Amino acid sequence: MSNEVKADKTASVTSTHKPLLEGGHLRLLTFNLQVGIQTSAYHHYLTRSWQHFLPNRKRVKRLDVMSDVLGQFDVVGLQEADGGSFRSSRINQVEYLAAKAGFPHHFKQLNRNLGHLAQHSNGLLSRLVPTKIEEHRLPGTLPGRGAIHVRFGNGPDALHIFVAHLALSHRGRVRQLNYLSEIIQPLRHVVVMGDLNCTPAQLHAHERFSTSLPLHPVTPLLSYPSWQPRQALDHILLSQTLEAAEVRVMDHLFSDHLPIAVDLPLPAACLLAIKKATPAPNATQ
Repeated sequence: MSNEVKADKTASVTSTHKPLLEGGHLRLLTFNLQVGIQTSAYHHYLTRSWQHFLPNRKRVKRLDVMSDVLGQFDVVGLQEADGGSFRSSRINQVEYLAAKAGFPHHFKQLNRNLGHLAQHSNGLLSRLVPTKIEEHRLPGTLPGRGAIHVRFGNGPDALHIFVAHLALSHRGRVRQLNYLSEIIQPLRHVVVMGDLNCTPAQLHAHERFSTSLPLHPVTPLLSYPSWQPRQALDHILLSQTLEAAEVRVMDHLFSDHLPIAVDLPLPAACLLAIKKATPAPNATQ
């Protein structure tokens, strides 16, 4: 099931970011931030596991460093953000990063609610005004995985961006990719980004998903573990109507995953659809 929701908005923040849609390009980033835990070795999963349950005074400083990097982009998808619980010192990390990085629009999808202890969430940060946002609860044996579907523009040439965090198990991912395939299949300009917990080969082996979102062959970008990347688990996937000008892995930002960035030139019709749906700067919102 999906529910239409409205994007949250932060106060306007002065930014040195490049003009939005400069040259018809959109700068995208996906990042599993691991709720702001610094991980740079396997043994940290054990020695720093307490930070999944308890606050750490250095966490906010890490978010500040992250915001400096996130602020260079137009649309950011976040996974493993905390929605404001005891472990994050009651800080909604999606909202905090949006405010610090100067994003006027943000949305938090709460996927696993552990009450005051933890608020496992996906997040969306955007400089563009979303035309519509839907959240999807992905199927699985264990609840707690989700996807955000944001649409920019109207009509067949609108841009559709999905921010997803898929299951660890193969069986769970198959069900979740089947679910996403149903939504993606009738759409034209599509981006799927997030921690998909599977390699490009595993994605291509999923016939239904590959049919619904035919992908350009790209070199796998190794993003996990962040300190010695050996697996391509984080992805920004594009429909055949889109082609990236640049794809890169960003530097280590404390998490056990590396961020993935794409510079995306938009087709003329898609760009026009977005601009038509974007209010004038002085229009009342």
